[in-house]
Amino acid sequence: MPATMRAWPWIAGVLGVAAAAVALVALRWRHDMQAATARVEQGGSQLVASPFGDIEFKRGGAATPGAPTVLVVHGSGGGFDQGELLARAALGDARLAWIAPSRFGYLRSTFREGATFDEQAQAYAHLLDHLGVQRVAVVALSHGGPSALLFALLHPDRVSSLTLVSAGVASAGDAAQQQAHAQGSALMTIFQRDWRYWVLTHAWRSGFLELMGASREVTAGLDETQRRLVDEVVDGMNPVSRRAAGTLFDNRARLPDERIAGIRAPTLVLHARDDTLQLPRNAEYAAAKIPGARLVFFDRGGHLLLAVEHEAVRRLATQHVLQHLGEGR
Repeated sequence: MPATMRAWPWIAGVLGVAAAAVALVALRWRHDMQAATARVEQGGSQLVASPFGDIEFKRGGAATPGAPTVLVVHGSGGGFDQGELLARAALGDARLAWIAPSRFGYLRSTFREGATFDEQAQAYAHLLDHLGVQRVAVVALSHGGPSALLFALLHPDRVSSLTLVSAGVASAGDAAQQQAHAQGSALMTIFQRDWRYWVLTHAWRSGFLELMGASREVTAGLDETQRRLVDEVVDGMNPVSRRAAGTLFDNRARLPDERIAGIRAPTLVLHARDDTLQLPRNAEYAAAKIPGARLVFFDRGGHLLLAVEHEAVRRLATQHVLQHLGEGR
């Protein structure tokens, strides 16, 4: 019998195993996408119409009428669900209520070509008007920073305090910033397709987290609690196709830059020195430009600071919010 004929059973066996493996992966992907879709569709969010299109949001926390309220602003790849996670992770006082909007292009919130962070800030004001909330503390994560900063600038009477966690603030053009831009662009590309994101975050988790601004040293040192929170962030961004337009918005809209010098809200800036996605200069710039801003640097954590230094971030953010509640909520 020719050698090729003798090899056919072995080849067929290999092909059969490969086909079975692909089928199992496809079933797992379908299951995860169905679960993720159900989670956001049944997540308890609401819609309000505005001059900027539909605004999706969710309310939570203290249900007491007149409870101090925090506007939580999610980062790139997020939505109201990531805002809810941010509220849970960063706010440690049961007396606080929170509002978590989906920013432009995220989940059910409208995206219009050419939208700006200024318009996103005005959309927050419209949402608060709709809800009858006059004054809020603001806590913003990552690329939720630009619109949060502009909201504090444009509506100073409505912001009791501002807390920035690993936030983007200002533009730059040096080599380090170009590398950060390249990482951001790669993430934006990954976010355009559900299957692409799902495969990469399952098969190349550590590499994906490195793209997200956390070194392999940081991710290797995560304990069980930290890793669970990181997994919740990463897996919680599924389905990414419903957030793709938002990542485009974040990548193209102009940052606040020197305008933040006009902010008068008490500001707390929390950042890791080893963040390679939102570089530490963002924190230094905010602290230098915003009068009276307090900067707290952490030596490690990368862009996963919220998970790596969870207890410290929660303590500092909650203290800052409660310290500056003021009057006229």
